[in-house]
Amino acid sequence: MSTPVDGSKAPVQDTVPEAQEAAALPADLQDERLIASNGVSGAISAFTSRLRSGDLGSVPVVVGLVIIWAVFQIANNSFLSSRNLVNLTLQTTSVGVIALGIVLVLLLGEIDLSVGSVSGLAGAVLGVTFVNKGWPLLLSLVVSALLGLVIGLFYGALYTRFGVPSFVITLAGLLGFLGLQLLVLGKEGTLNIPFDSGIVKFATQSFLSPALAYGLVVVVVAAYALSRLRNRGARAAAGLSTAPTAMIAIKAAALALVLLIPVLVLNGDRGVSSMFLLFVALVLATDFMIRRTRWGRSVVAVGGNVEAARRAGINVRFIYLSVFAACSTFAAVGGILATARLIAVNQSTGGGDTNLNAIAAAVIGGTSLFGGRGSAYSALLGALVIMSISNGLALLSLDSSVRYMVTAGVLLVAVTIDSLSRRSRQAHGRA
Repeated sequence: MSTPVDGSKAPVQDTVPEAQEAAALPADLQDERLIASNGVSGAISAFTSRLRSGDLGSVPVVVGLVIIWAVFQIANNSFLSSRNLVNLTLQTTSVGVIALGIVLVLLLGEIDLSVGSVSGLAGAVLGVTFVNKGWPLLLSLVVSALLGLVIGLFYGALYTRFGVPSFVITLAGLLGFLGLQLLVLGKEGTLNIPFDSGIVKFATQSFLSPALAYGLVVVVVAAYALSRLRNRGARAAAGLSTAPTAMIAIKAAALALVLLIPVLVLNGDRGVSSMFLLFVALVLATDFMIRRTRWGRSVVAVGGNVEAARRAGINVRFIYLSVFAACSTFAAVGGILATARLIAVNQSTGGGDTNLNAIAAAVIGGTSLFGGRGSAYSALLGALVIMSISNGLALLSLDSSVRYMVTAGVLLVAVTIDSLSRRSRQAHGRA
């Protein structure tokens, strides 16, 4: 207790215990201005706070996917059958792989309109070199994939060296590589890939055994739980706040449920496709690159504010080159997988709505058109939405015109939600 200046004996509250109590808190919770959440209830509160501020993440697309599946199941009870869902995973893979590249380009606030033509050209090169020229399959696959890499580097060089807008560059690429595809295929027009070739077997006949699929789920969930516990220990050692063990257990259980239900359903027919598993692996690898590497953080930074990123010492030119190269490479790989699944390549491969579906999948999945916000999982979720619409309408024997209009409506809703959430984030200081 201390004596006031005026000589009175009124007590003055001692602040030493409060300071000691604050010092006992983890380092990242000692400043009351920092947003912190403790326990399960705190995590739920933080999640709802993010939603109210416009940070919606993947919530809209997940809700939309559930609604789409429910509507099509009501209209045709075969939609959620094991056989149809296996077909859906096969149909989703090639578009999803191409959409992965679009996600990366959109993170920079740019666009690539030529991914359909690049995928078709890669498929044509694979068919001509493997079938007509008699090259070894592995060599044909490598050359087809490297073709995408070279095209992407060409785009990046034009963009960084001459400042040509990506819209114009890739629009020219759409036309130019479509013409090159026709030239490569020549008068034959259509090439059939041998049914007994390794790439066709991989795309159409390779499925995990039930035991292997369930074992993979166990491994993934265990790896996730161990990584969370390891991160928890590292934060505790650094004097930072840690997630409660109960929350880690809840998330691990939720992940197990999310993985086990689809595996259980798919095992009711042929099982989990190896090609779809490759797509999921690419999604996980891309997500790791975006969130856990310096390159990924640089991509997001450039997409958010290119001048600030340059002043922070980021090699902006390299980021643009690498992203355009990755986008075209993903497009080439997607074209290879599409050719293998259809067991043929022709003048329409990569054409039609391939280009628009890939771009729509990335946007519908939650990647912002304004740059700086997005996730590799956008490609997975968006491709599932796009191909679910196509698959469901085909089961209902509806015309393609309906599919185009429905897809257009879903895309418009996704872009509107993105614009509104961006405005809300700016108002709440989260942009």
